[in-house]
Amino acid sequence: MAPATHEHAERPAQRPSPEGAADAPSSSPGPDPEPEAGSARADPRVAAVLEVLGGAPLSEVATTWSVDPTLLQRWTTAFVGAGTAQVLNRPEAQALAQRERFLAAFAFEIRTPLTVAMGWSGLLAEGDLPSMSFLRTARRLQETLALLADRLVDVELLVAAAMGGLQVTHRAVTAGEVCRLPDVGAIGGTGASTELYVDPSLFTRVLADLWDAALHAPSPRSRRIEVVVEESWVEVRIVREGDPIATETLQAMFEPFEFDQLHSGVTTGLYLARALTVAHGGTLGVDQDDERAVLWVKVPLRPDGVPLGAPVTEPAAAHNSGGSR
Repeated sequence: MAPATHEHAERPAQRPSPEGAADAPSSSPGPDPEPEAGSARADPRVAAVLEVLGGAPLSEVATTWSVDPTLLQRWTTAFVGAGTAQVLNRPEAQALAQRERFLAAFAFEIRTPLTVAMGWSGLLAEGDLPSMSFLRTARRLQETLALLADRLVDVELLVAAAMGGLQVTHRAVTAGEVCRLPDVGAIGGTGASTELYVDPSLFTRVLADLWDAALHAPSPRSRRIEVVVEESWVEVRIVREGDPIATETLQAMFEPFEFDQLHSGVTTGLYLARALTVAHGGTLGVDQDDERAVLWVKVPLRPDGVPLGAPVTEPAAAHNSGGSR
C-alpha cells in the first residue's frame, strides 16, 4: 500500500450563546461594545485561545467552542510564538523560511508563462511568418497570457488567505454547479443535486486543482467525481484509477513550496487549494492504495437557519501554512 496523505480540519469554532443571557444583570453602565468586524477578537479562534491563556483548562475551552483539543493547542502555541516575535522584534525562523519559499514559488509561477509569452512575441515581431503560422502563434500567445493572468490570480489569493483578507461568500449551491470541469462525466455518490454551502467561485477553483492533480504521472486510466454526505460534512472526491502516484509527489502536493517545482512538477496548486478550503472551514487530502487514489475535500453542511440561496460574506482567517497531519 502506498502511504496516504491527510490534512485535518481547521473548522472555525462556533460558541453557543449562554443561556439566560438576556436576564443576567449588567455589571457596567451600558452594553459592551461589539468587536469590530475583521478584528482579532471577533475571530472565535482567537477568543478561544485567549480563554486558554487566561487560565481556563484547555479541554474545557475546546468542548465549549466545539474544537479539537489538539488543534486548539496548536492555535495557542502559534499565537504565543507570533506574539513573542512581535515583542522581541524578531521574525520567527519559520515565517522567514515561508516567505522565501513563497517568493520562490511566485517567481516560478510567473517566470514560466512569461518566458513562453516572450518567445511567441519574438516570433510575431520578426514579421516573416506565413499567415497560418502567424494566426497559430497569435493564438498560443493569447493562451499563454491567459495562463499568466490566472497565475497572478493564484498568487493574489494566496496572499489574501495568508493575510486574513480573503472574502468568502457562502451560498447554497449544488454539486453539479461547482463540478463543471473538463471531461467530468456523471457525478457519483449522492449525485449532482447534493447541496454544498460554499463560495462557488473559490470552491470551483479548489475542485479544479484537485481534478488536475489527479493527472500526475503515471497517467491514470480514468477520473471521476463522487459526492458523499457524512454527519455534518459534505465530501467531494476525485477518484483516480491507476498506478500509484510517487510518494515524493504526494508529499509535495500539500507542502508549502518545500520541493523543487522544476523537477517535481508541483507548484502552488494544492497549497492554494488547502488555503481556500481552510477558509471555508473545511479540510482536504488524499488517500491512495495500489489501485487508486482519492483526492477529497470536505466542507461543513449549511448551518441551520440560513435560508437556501442566501449569500453570507465573511472574511477568512489567516491561513496557517504549517498545517497539521
